[in-house]
Amino acid sequence: MKLFDVYPLYDIEPVKALGSTLWDSNGQEYLDLYGGHAVISVGHSHPYYVRKVGKQLKNLGFYSNSVRIPLQEELADKLGKVSGLKDYTLFLTNSGAESNENALKLASFHNGRTKVIAFTKAFHGRTSGAVAVTDNPSIKAPINFADHVVFLPFNDVEAVKKAVDHDTCAVIVEGIQGVGGIQVATDEFLKAIRTACNRTGAVFIHDSVQCGYGRSGRFFSFQHSKVKPDIISMAKGMGNGFPVGGILISPAFKAKYGMLGTTFGGNHLACAAATAVLDIIKKEKLIENAAVTGQYLLDELVGFKGIKELRGRGLMIGIELEAPVKEIRDALLFKDHIFTGVAGSHTIRLLPSLALRKEEADRFLEVFSQYVK
Repeated sequence: MKLFDVYPLYDIEPVKALGSTLWDSNGQEYLDLYGGHAVISVGHSHPYYVRKVGKQLKNLGFYSNSVRIPLQEELADKLGKVSGLKDYTLFLTNSGAESNENALKLASFHNGRTKVIAFTKAFHGRTSGAVAVTDNPSIKAPINFADHVVFLPFNDVEAVKKAVDHDTCAVIVEGIQGVGGIQVATDEFLKAIRTACNRTGAVFIHDSVQCGYGRSGRFFSFQHSKVKPDIISMAKGMGNGFPVGGILISPAFKAKYGMLGTTFGGNHLACAAATAVLDIIKKEKLIENAAVTGQYLLDELVGFKGIKELRGRGLMIGIELEAPVKEIRDALLFKDHIFTGVAGSHTIRLLPSLALRKEEADRFLEVFSQYVK
């Protein structure tokens, strides 16, 4: 049997990692500034993380949500304190797409509506409901119908005011678009969404799958804009590589048995990984580090010629060039041994660990400067 061939692969086989460093099967060392799509939040193989997950695996790896799992309660308590959203409740999932599926479903349960507002260049996942609100027709199968979805221009305040009405179930938006090119939602845009949802009874869903968990220099990127969504979806950096996701739900929503459910969501190992991540973020002040190191990178990159536009917050950075970036990205990877990402054809995407050190940022700046003279 062979694998279903849907991923274009680089001929690199990572076998070991520590912090922001990877080693491949040939012993070659790499600087990781992409974190496997923003997943590695506290650094590869952090000793505390390894110990906590290993200890849990020795005791109990899994049992279902039909029994008490105190680790879930510990995770909810710590998440509420670190995020500043103690009055919200937590439902645990396995991925970002599943988190958005449950957010949309909960919104529809809440107000009985179906119309959803989403935005250009949005990416919310590949499952049925999530892909319907994703602005990429090439990944939608015929079964992924989207007749109930209206796409508006991202950051268009007036469009939001006109389109959100009493038929609207939910407005779903990324505070910083990842796949869409590190497009940052303005304060005015997020406030307009909040106001429109208040006026009509629509549900404000903030997709924090990529831009959450400290990446923007705040725990959630919407906290820069001083708004509060009704539902917040999470995943990626939540487990530092272990599959875990969730939604935070405002007090306006009432739970009932059977409303939502999952087999693997909130399992013992996932909760051990997620609590370890929060412990490390708090103890090592990684949100503060993301803000400082990210701003340092942005400040230094401003002086580089050949950059068309810089976008981002914290350690979620998009570097848009005048020319296509494929050759530069390949050179960074194969010649300079630095992992980066791309968004579209012209933007380099940086999504490193929140623990990225200044000397590691300097290494990238020194190397990258030769490509944007």
